[in-house]
Amino acid sequence: MKQPDNQRDKGFAAPNGASSFEAIVAGHICLDMIPDMGNAGLASISIPGALVNVGEAVISTGGTVANSGLALNRLGIRTGLMGKVGDDPFGRLILETLREHGESVTDGMIVSAGEQSSYSVVISPRGSDRIFLHCPGTNDTFTAEDVPPDKLEGARLFHFGYPPLMKRMYEDDGRELEKLLAKVKATGLTISLDMSRPDPDSPAGKVDWSSILRRILPHVDLFMPSWEEIVFMVEGADSGVGELEMNAASLSSISERLLGMGAAVIGIKLGEEGLYVRTSGSAERLQQFGTCRLSDPVAWAGRELLSPCFQATVVGTTGAGDCTIAGMICGLLNGLPIESAMTAATAVGACSVEALDACGGIVPWPEVKARIDAGWQRRPVELTLDGWAIEPAHGLWAGPNDRRRESSL
Repeated sequence: MKQPDNQRDKGFAAPNGASSFEAIVAGHICLDMIPDMGNAGLASISIPGALVNVGEAVISTGGTVANSGLALNRLGIRTGLMGKVGDDPFGRLILETLREHGESVTDGMIVSAGEQSSYSVVISPRGSDRIFLHCPGTNDTFTAEDVPPDKLEGARLFHFGYPPLMKRMYEDDGRELEKLLAKVKATGLTISLDMSRPDPDSPAGKVDWSSILRRILPHVDLFMPSWEEIVFMVEGADSGVGELEMNAASLSSISERLLGMGAAVIGIKLGEEGLYVRTSGSAERLQQFGTCRLSDPVAWAGRELLSPCFQATVVGTTGAGDCTIAGMICGLLNGLPIESAMTAATAVGACSVEALDACGGIVPWPEVKARIDAGWQRRPVELTLDGWAIEPAHGLWAGPNDRRRESSL
């Protein structure tokens, strides 16, 4: 079978004789319908009875499985997808779209008879963040049993995403999610976890997410929520995201709490401000990272860094956070040091926003690296970073909790 271009050798050598996937991406998947909004803004579509002219629609797959999974695939990582669809037209279209990236990527996909596939209508005006009209569909019935151990054999990393959009994952204080992550961790794989911000008025918005995090984070090696998601989860829905200023002090406080819950590496996506990473100070915890071992656990221990975004012409922001995660995972799978892995994350995220859909702008990793090496400019940081210092060699900022910076003073 001929592989598509993005599946051929792009600089990542497979283990001798290996035919399995390097990474498994599981969790939420849906069909995205993204109309080109042109010059239409959010105000124009909120007028009752208005007819708003838009351009052609992009029909693509969305959610963690498609966004992070296909981004990894396009970067050159052999990636298996593990999500759930119905036996309906939307489900068939999802599978057909995924198979364009290689027949084998859908080996772990589940077709559930009689269920509605998930879909989203994505309103993404140029220059503004997007709005989702979402039907969860089959994602609500996804359980730990949908991740069979034989589908994990040979992989090094398991990434799971969007449990707040998957009913079985958040109900009963997250016990099904805990069961799933514990089951995968028992195989020795490295576990990466992403979130989504639930609607505060939905059942997912009313659960105690701090309690769920305390239950699941001991099984998680890399935890990468967005700022909005994690503030909602640890501060509570009543606090309101806008009431907690995003700055060095609040990032340090929240990340310290998350590390205390058991995760090894915390990555908080900050939108236009880039990616904040805080790591456990315990080299022993980092030694337990799983089969996707860190390049140098001692060098990763006790770090606090910010990787600013790269300059990009923004066409759409759909899936940018998922692609940022794909960049970070790509760096981990290839043994990059923390500074290079974070740079990969923000670079892949920048590639993503240069296309209307999530993964259309993603190119193989050697091309991304060449763009970085050619002097790709970063955006200026507007966050208040009292006590931080720039690291010119990498273009990253080091925080006051960064062990390596402290040892060099």
